[in-house]
Amino acid sequence: MKRVLLFLCFFMFIFGYSQSKITSIETVIIEDKSDPRALEILKKVNQLFKENSPKTLNSYSYKSYEKVSLDIDEDSISQFKKLFENNLFKKKREKDSLNNITARQIFSKSKLFLWERAQEFLYSKKFGEKINILDNRISGLKQPIYEMLALQQSNRDVVPDQIKYENRRLYRFFLTDTTEIDGRKNFVIRFREVNYKKNDKKRKYNGAIYIDTETYGIKKIENFSKNKNDGIITSTWVFYNNKWFLAQETVKLKMSNMVLEEESKEKHEKRNKKSFGTYAFLTSRYFDFQSPIEENKQDFKGYTFTVKNANGKTLNRYRTDPLTERETNTYATIDSLGKIYNIDNKAQILSGLLNGQIRVGSLDFALDEIVNFNAYEGFRVGLKAKLNENFNPYFSPDYYFAYGFKDDQWKYGIGLDIKTSLEKNSYFRIEHYNDVTASGEFYRKLWSFKMRTSNYGNNLNNSRYFQFKGVSLSYTNDLTNALTIVSTVRRNSEKAMFDYDFRDKGAAFDNFNTLITLKYSPNSTNIMTPQGKSLLDQKFHEIYLNYEQSYKLFGGDLNYSRFDLLFLYNLKTILGTTGFRLYGGMVFGAAPIWKNFTMNGLASTRNDFNFNLTSYLGFATLEGGKYYNDKFVAYYFTHKLPWYFKSFGQNISSLDFVLRGTIGDMKHPEYHDFRYRTLNRLYQEVGLEWNNFLSSYFNLGLFYRVGYYTTSNFKQNFAIQFKLKLLEF
Repeated sequence: MKRVLLFLCFFMFIFGYSQSKITSIETVIIEDKSDPRALEILKKVNQLFKENSPKTLNSYSYKSYEKVSLDIDEDSISQFKKLFENNLFKKKREKDSLNNITARQIFSKSKLFLWERAQEFLYSKKFGEKINILDNRISGLKQPIYEMLALQQSNRDVVPDQIKYENRRLYRFFLTDTTEIDGRKNFVIRFREVNYKKNDKKRKYNGAIYIDTETYGIKKIENFSKNKNDGIITSTWVFYNNKWFLAQETVKLKMSNMVLEEESKEKHEKRNKKSFGTYAFLTSRYFDFQSPIEENKQDFKGYTFTVKNANGKTLNRYRTDPLTERETNTYATIDSLGKIYNIDNKAQILSGLLNGQIRVGSLDFALDEIVNFNAYEGFRVGLKAKLNENFNPYFSPDYYFAYGFKDDQWKYGIGLDIKTSLEKNSYFRIEHYNDVTASGEFYRKLWSFKMRTSNYGNNLNNSRYFQFKGVSLSYTNDLTNALTIVSTVRRNSEKAMFDYDFRDKGAAFDNFNTLITLKYSPNSTNIMTPQGKSLLDQKFHEIYLNYEQSYKLFGGDLNYSRFDLLFLYNLKTILGTTGFRLYGGMVFGAAPIWKNFTMNGLASTRNDFNFNLTSYLGFATLEGGKYYNDKFVAYYFTHKLPWYFKSFGQNISSLDFVLRGTIGDMKHPEYHDFRYRTLNRLYQEVGLEWNNFLSSYFNLGLFYRVGYYTTSNFKQNFAIQFKLKLLEF
């Protein structure tokens, strides 16, 4: 188990590598100031970064070879081998077997982990970016982890953390020299973290930035650890076709210390202890630069990433240096351990968690069905399983069942996906269901797992639920990497599960309708895997649109049109990061209340203290299930202030200013006989979110109702909200 944990920890390290380094900052020394000359140069670097970027070219291509490993420092390998092979260890090692093999034994002959990857990068202003994974091999794994295959290094086509204006307060910069590199003159700007205090074991600076004096392009960045020998990260660029391309990256980061202790022949003799540092190593080389290139539309079809090969058999074509004996031994050693400890299955489980599922052989279990809570069902527990591609690549049946403890009712659903292509998302789905859901919900079809998770707390205080049972047939197709369309035909029986009457016709109706759903996400990164399309990086802007049309056909009792739209936008400037959600909907014709819009209130209708979990579209101070409109518009504005501080522990905190508002109307409130109100004036609340609250992985939000709906009761106006930091914007 320890070997598995070591592998998984390193796996998580790789996932975290691209994150900002600001989490290591500890305190701020206000008196310590940067050199104004250095800041002026960095200002020009930011201003000219886009102009210096390869993506201002009409087209280009290049390849890369990357190698990631976990090992002892090279200078210590011979000493480690000598100590390990000492006769005093032989007796102890004779007792070892493959079932209790240790990291010490692995390090004596090989590395603990090795991953190689080769990629091809294509870019066209007309067709966008395409990344082909040419080959890949991960020690210990037979099946590739596709989300890991598509990870990007930190400084490729992005502004490095040390250069970003919003991180300026986290470093102190000093112009110290000029030097010539590759025949071009460069400014040398050295930097250190704001809390940095030099002692005998620490360097004077944390690193250096080399800036081309003519173009103000970045030539090189070196980032050292505080303590010597704890690590270094280096990125180097090359000037090609008057643009700066990333040429290589090297990383050496200390992970832990391992102690070997010689056993003495004499019981009372002092034992000799040796400490060896274990390090994560990464080397990336970029080569075969070409610009311009022949732009063939076929070369750019499909998703951002395409896997050409993933078994490691062609890696020799792309290796910039041959494998060492130690690296060759790694594959043999770790692959054999992978079979014994079933690392493949464990890694697949971890990969599935990123997409909200647990994979066990041919079954995928959905995490979001295991346990939920809402005001109508109380605690809802369930199980949702889907047969994956290990069962059949084209046919994927699934089922779920759930039980609500408060309403004491079972719910269920069964469905079948039939794929028409393995190159993209293109499949038919037929399903039968009998379930309940909240009235007036905003459709969440095609939402990402993070968005759905963020919306789990939406109905903690909304008990206005309706039952729906019936069948549906749908077709999902990704027309492009950016555009997805889902067409659905449904025949349902629907019934209010609360005291309600619609136009003196009761609370139950048959409903035959069609639903068209569109998602437009031009900047997000996707990859096609045997499991289906996987979202690697959700980038804004995004648009979600739903159009539902009900017909008096095939026994349907209703005739209405329902339209809703969600627009997401995110913008980074020198003043901070701004996020914006604009959403709304309209109902045309007569529809029961559950086909209108509740206003996403999260607060309690009682006069007690308001504490709730975040909701992607919810209002912390608005009472749940109280307001309904047949038309509305709402906005969610958040701005991250460019100011970082530390409370406790290692995490850096920041503050977000939040403003939410909504307004709507109901054309025929007399159609709906039950207790509710329309929200026909602007409802607003303001808030402040403390990110990484007390160095935790949660954000704490304080919100207050302002404007027309403000009351004299402080408890009604005020709310506290918690949010998991990983959910982000």
